[in-house]
Amino acid sequence: MKKIKNILFLAFFTLSIVSCDDALEIVQDGEIYREDAFKTVADLRKYLNGDIYNRVDNTSEIAFTTVFTDEVGIGPDNGGQGLQLHRFVLNANSGDAAGLWNTQYTLINRVNRLIEFSDLVTPNNEVETVQRDIILAEARTLRAYAYLQLLAFFSTNVSDPTALGVILSDKVYDPLVVEPRLRVSNQVIFDFIEADLLFAENNLSPAADYKFVTRNLVNAIRARMYVYRKDYVKARQYASAALTARPLATGAAYAGMWSVNDTAGEIIYAASRPTGGTWGNIASTWYFNTTSASGGCFHDMGRNLFNLLDQFPNDIRKTAWVDASAAINANYLTDINYVENDILPINKYPGKTQQQPLRNDLKIFRASEMVFILAECDANDGLLNGAANSVAARIRSIRSSRGATNVLPVYADAQAAWASILLERRKELAFEGHRYLDIKRLATLAGSQGIDRNVTDDAIRGLPLTLPLSDHRFTLPIPQLEVAGNITIQQNPGY
Repeated sequence: MKKIKNILFLAFFTLSIVSCDDALEIVQDGEIYREDAFKTVADLRKYLNGDIYNRVDNTSEIAFTTVFTDEVGIGPDNGGQGLQLHRFVLNANSGDAAGLWNTQYTLINRVNRLIEFSDLVTPNNEVETVQRDIILAEARTLRAYAYLQLLAFFSTNVSDPTALGVILSDKVYDPLVVEPRLRVSNQVIFDFIEADLLFAENNLSPAADYKFVTRNLVNAIRARMYVYRKDYVKARQYASAALTARPLATGAAYAGMWSVNDTAGEIIYAASRPTGGTWGNIASTWYFNTTSASGGCFHDMGRNLFNLLDQFPNDIRKTAWVDASAAINANYLTDINYVENDILPINKYPGKTQQQPLRNDLKIFRASEMVFILAECDANDGLLNGAANSVAARIRSIRSSRGATNVLPVYADAQAAWASILLERRKELAFEGHRYLDIKRLATLAGSQGIDRNVTDDAIRGLPLTLPLSDHRFTLPIPQLEVAGNITIQQNPGY
C-alpha cells in the first residue's frame, strides 16, 4: 500500500509541472520504474523498436515550415487552420515551436532512459554484448538527429560555435529534484552529437534497412550537420559517402516514394508509419479527409511553388505531388474567388490505404539532399560551372532525373550559383521541412531571396508576402511553457 501511495504521489507531482519537463524529465506513458526495468538484451531491443523508433518524427518541422514560408496557400475548406502562423504571427506561445521542442526532447529522453536501462543488463555472451552495443548505437544516432534538429531551429546561428544552442539533456532526471536547465553553446551540443555518431560508427551493424538506423544514416546526419556548420570539407566527405551508398532515384523508383506503396527509392532514412495503430497522419497538416480538392483541403500548394513545377511539362514532381483533382485556373490573378477556383491539392503524401488516406512514412533523409550538400560545397570552393564536379553539374543531375531539363546551367558568379541551389532545394525538398532553414541559411548568399509568396496564397490580398531576412522570426522562440517552468533559461532575441 505504501508503494502504491508513493507512485500516486509521484504521478500527481509530475502532472503538476508546467514546462517541457514532460519532454526532459517526467515519466512518460509506457515507461517503467528503474527497479522493474529490463533484464535482457532482447528487452532493450523491444524498447528501442517500440518506444524510441516511433518517437522519430519531423511532422512539427514540416507543418510549421509549410505554413510559415511559401509552400502553401489558404485552401477552400480553411476555417482558420494555421491562419495566424501563415500571417507570420509567431511568439513564445505558438504551439508550433512547442511541438517541435517537445517532440525532439521526448525522443532524447527515451534514448537517455534506454542508456540507463542498459546498465541493468548483463550480456550472457560476446554475441549479446555486440547486440547491446548495436542497440545503443542506433539509439544514440537518433539522439544525435534530434539535437541537430533542435539546434537548427532554435539557435540564432547554427554555424557559429559560440552562439547559444539548446539544453543538453544527457541523463534521466529525478522528477522530485529541481535542477536548472540552462542552454549551452552550439559547440557543446555539436561535441555531444559527434560523440554519439562516433559511437554509432564504431558499433552499428552492416544492416541496410532504410526504416532503421544504418551506417549510411550516420553519413547523412554528419553531412547535414557539417554543411549547417559550414565545414564544407567534412560535409563533402560524408555527403559523397551517403550518395555512393544510396544514389538518386529516377522515373518509377522516384515516383514510388510518393505513392501509396511508400517504396524505398532514394530514401536514406524514413520514419515508418504503418497502416495499423494510432500513428500520426502527415497529410492531416493540410487536409481533413483525403488529399484531393474535395477532401477537406484547408491548405493547398503555394501558387509560386506550383508555377515553378509547372515550367517543365515532364517534371515528375508536378504529376506526383499535385493531385489530379486540381482546379488549375489560368486566370487566378484576376479571379476574385481564387481560393475556391484555383485549388492545387498537395499529393506528396497520398496515404497508404483507403483506411489511412493521410498517412505515409516520413522521408527524413534522401539522396537528393546529399546532392545539394555537394553543390553547396562546390559553390563555397568556387566550382560553379562544368559538366562534372560543379554546382552546374549537381543541379543538372537533379533536374534531369526529375524529367525537367537536361540543359547544363551556366552561372555568372557565386551568387547566381547559390540562388540556383536555393531554388532547386525549394522545388525538390518541398513539404519535407527544409524551406524555413534553407532561407535562414542560404538566402543572403543567394542575393536575399527569402519567402516568396503569391498574392493569392491568402484569402485576403494586401497582406505581407515575405519577411526581411534579418527578422527575429527566422529563429524559433523557446516555448513559453519551458520558460515558465524553467525561469533561468534564456529566450531568443525578439521574443
